Amino acid sequence: MQQLEDIIQYVSTKNKRNLFTFLTGAGLSSESGIPTYRGIDGIWVKGTKFHKPEEFGTFKYFKEHPEEVWQYSLFRKKMFQNAKPNESHYELVEIENILKDRFHLITQNIDNLHRQSGTERIFEIHGNNREIKCSNGCKEIVNLPEEIKGKEIDEDLTEREIELLKCQSCGSWMRPNILWFDEYYDEKTNKKFSSLKIAKNSGILFILGTSGATNLPIAIAETTLKYGGTIVDINIEDNQFTALIKDKKNKIIIRKTSTEALKMIKEMIKIYN
Repeated sequence: MQQLEDIIQYVSTKNKRNLFTFLTGAGLSSESGIPTYRGIDGIWVKGTKFHKPEEFGTFKYFKEHPEEVWQYSLFRKKMFQNAKPNESHYELVEIENILKDRFHLITQNIDNLHRQSGTERIFEIHGNNREIKCSNGCKEIVNLPEEIKGKEIDEDLTEREIELLKCQSCGSWMRPNILWFDEYYDEKTNKKFSSLKIAKNSGILFILGTSGATNLPIAIAETTLKYGGTIVDINIEDNQFTALIKDKKNKIIIRKTSTEALKMIKEMIKIYN
């Protein structure tokens, strides 16, 4: 991979636009046992109802069925709590330790595994499952009360949990601090402008385990390209990022697992940093 080594060497010597940025998605967490959102496990079962993610994972559905969505969210919370970071997460921590403030991680994952593994320079553009906010628009984002634990899929909310999941200011339901399918990216929850600024200053953007099915990740890649950075598409198969970069010169496509690719990248970065 001489082309990759050359661009890593080049970015390492630049004073401006010298960030090494990693954009990760659900594919990175699949080795930890967390199903990808749109995968075969991506049709949610609740009682006898079947939902497509695009129907269930919406603010509109939450407003109509808040308890059902919270039951599912707490089922996912339990799944996340039982998962452990995998080798890819730890490789990224090692790369961050080499690059320090020239490293940034932008993730679509809400599962906290990057934080759990020790990554510090992290932007969670789809929110996270640690926090909640008022569904009626009261501004404060707060931590999910510790008293509220993960649940089995068919386990109902208790009266106490319902009480804790109501806004103290207006009495409306609190909601997970995540991005649903019918919502727009913003800065407060989704770090929209921060992540685009990072993309602008990235000499190289590594894309791992995401297909580019939502628009901010694509905009991040477009911004890096616009300002002369190189895109490295690391996925098992072609995806929407592949289509974006197919006619571009400053691109590298790697068809390996995330862990294999990150080990190789780490060794190259060590040489020049």
